[in-house]
Amino acid sequence: MSEIVLYSVLTLGVVAALFSTILYVVSRLFAVEEDPRLTEVVEMLPGINCGACGFPGCAGLGEALVKGADDGDISHLNCPPGGADTMTRIGAYFGLETGSAKETVAVLRCGGSCEHAPAKNSYDGPASCVIAHSTFAGENGCPFGCLQYGDCEVACPFDAISMDPVTGLPVVDQELCTSCGACVRACPRKLFEIRPVGRRSRRVWINCRNTESAVAARKNCAVACIACGKCKTVCDGIVQAITIENNLAFIDSDKCIACGKCVPVCPTKAIAATFEPPQPKPKKTEAESADA
Repeated sequence: MSEIVLYSVLTLGVVAALFSTILYVVSRLFAVEEDPRLTEVVEMLPGINCGACGFPGCAGLGEALVKGADDGDISHLNCPPGGADTMTRIGAYFGLETGSAKETVAVLRCGGSCEHAPAKNSYDGPASCVIAHSTFAGENGCPFGCLQYGDCEVACPFDAISMDPVTGLPVVDQELCTSCGACVRACPRKLFEIRPVGRRSRRVWINCRNTESAVAARKNCAVACIACGKCKTVCDGIVQAITIENNLAFIDSDKCIACGKCVPVCPTKAIAATFEPPQPKPKKTEAESADA
C-alpha cells in the first residue's frame, strides 16, 4: 500500500513539474513586453478612469499618449480632470507640446425648481433618478426635468455636486468640477452638459430640455422654453449662436460671445447666465420722442 501511495505522489509531482515547465516556457514565449513609459505616464494621470478623455480609463489614454509620442504629436490628447498641469507634466516628460484645451465645466439644463415646477404627484419608490425615470414622469409632471433624487451627486467623484435643499436641484461647484462627465452619464434625462467655462467665467445656456409644445411645457414648469424665437431674433443680429429645433432653443457655445442680450428677452426666463446680463433700454414714449 505504501509503495502505491509513494508511486502516486511521485507521479503527481512529475506531472506538476512538467506542466509548470510548459506554462513557464509558454508564458515567456508569448509574453508582451510593456513599455516602461506607459507605467510612468499612467501614474501621472488622476487614476479615476472617468472616460472624459474619450478612452476607456487612464490606461487607455496612457497608451494613446505613448503612441502619440512615438509619432511626435500628443497635442490632440487631453485629460479634463487632470487639467493643464497634468498635461504640462506629461508634455515635459515626452519633450512635446500639449494642446491648449478649453477649460470646461458641467452645467445643469433644468430650471424646474420647487418654486417653478411644484410637485403634483407623489413617489414612494427608491430614491433613485434611474428607477424613478423608468416608472413615472416626475413629481412635478415634467417628463424632461430633474427628478431631484441626487444620482449625479452620488456619481461625482470630486464632490463637485450638491443638492440645494431650497430649489431641490443639483448645484455644480465650478472650482471642484473637472468635467469628467460622470454626472452626464449618471443622469437618465441627460440634463447635464459639458460646456466651456468662458472668458471670465461668463457663459449662457438654455436652462431647459423640454421638447413638448409650449402649452404642455408651461403646464408643468413656469420657466420652460417655449421656442418663441425671441432669443434667436436678438442673436441673429450678432453672432447667430442660437438655433431652434423640436420646440427647444439651443445656444452653440462655440459661437456664443456671452453678450447676454438674449437673456432679458426670454418671456419665461428659460435662459441661464453666470453674470448679470444687460437690460434692454426702455422704449421712448411718443411724448418723449416729440420732446427730443
